[in-house]
Amino acid sequence: MKMFKKFLVLPTLLLGALLSCSSGDSTDSSTPNTPQINVVIKTEVVGTTTAMPNGDGSGLVKFTITPSSGVSYKAEFGDGETLEPSTGVFTHSYLVSGTKSYEIKVTVFNGLKYFTSTKSITVFVATKEIWGDEFNIDGTPDSNKWGYDLGAGGWGNNEAQYYTNRTENVIVQGGYLKIKTIKESYLGSSYTSARLLTKDKFSFKYGKVEFRAKLTAGGGTWPALWMLGDNIDSVSWPACGEIDVMEHVANQLNKIHATLHYPGRSGGNGDTSNTIIDNATTAFHIYSVDWRADYIKFYVDNQLFKTFTNSTNVPFNQKFFIIINSAMGGNFGGAIDPNFVSSTFEIDYVRVYN
Repeated sequence: MKMFKKFLVLPTLLLGALLSCSSGDSTDSSTPNTPQINVVIKTEVVGTTTAMPNGDGSGLVKFTITPSSGVSYKAEFGDGETLEPSTGVFTHSYLVSGTKSYEIKVTVFNGLKYFTSTKSITVFVATKEIWGDEFNIDGTPDSNKWGYDLGAGGWGNNEAQYYTNRTENVIVQGGYLKIKTIKESYLGSSYTSARLLTKDKFSFKYGKVEFRAKLTAGGGTWPALWMLGDNIDSVSWPACGEIDVMEHVANQLNKIHATLHYPGRSGGNGDTSNTIIDNATTAFHIYSVDWRADYIKFYVDNQLFKTFTNSTNVPFNQKFFIIINSAMGGNFGGAIDPNFVSSTFEIDYVRVYN
């Protein structure tokens, strides 16, 4: 709001009255005839009992703000979400699992002045699955959950495959999503594969993601389980942020990489760590990330191997969507085995928890 001041010689009493008002003024130059507002925030964490002092796990909180009418409101819930309710009675659901404390800030506008109040609350949110795919129905992947990136080159990675949506390259069969990388001549490329994504179908902010998968074999193969920021179309990469939950190149057999890309840490300069496991290409393992406002942690089979400190200075505080793909060669996949014929990336499930 544009602010201005008028410099007048005022009586001491009037000057004192003006100085007693709290926050910002409106542009109305008339003398206020409205008293100071004392903003009171009352909260009820739903399901609170002696045994469960921070709620029943639903994360639902009821708010009652005084004054409750005749003004406008803005509530900041401490989890990055805001609301401008029409009355002083409203609710908010916290989504991140665990027991966490939040600083609530409510601003009330009486038509002339802004008044604020803050309050701390602690809320328990039970862990629950908010999205997933078990790949239990044979045929093409569920179109309500998955779309495709189609084309060659890997969008800057100099990859050798052409991504298709053909059943030869991607199918759900026997309880698994199967992405098959094939050596074949196709629309100018020497290999084909597939890249699935939940963009414009599902995205989320914070939570835990689990993939159970068996990786491709053969020099040059490069399977990945990862996420991109929802705003990629408006801010481009790497400003949107990238969270690589799992990358594996068969030229470095059994080395699992977890990487974050963001401005200053793009391309080969990503913030990365790795761990060595057994049987990456012959057995299923669980690859997961626990993504919070204050940290991002990466695991293989529930064993932590990378921790990143999240903050407002990096783009990991917005909604992200999920990508599953298997590339061939390129900047990271490296040299392709001339004897390679085909290999299959198998995913048992994808589960996203709050």
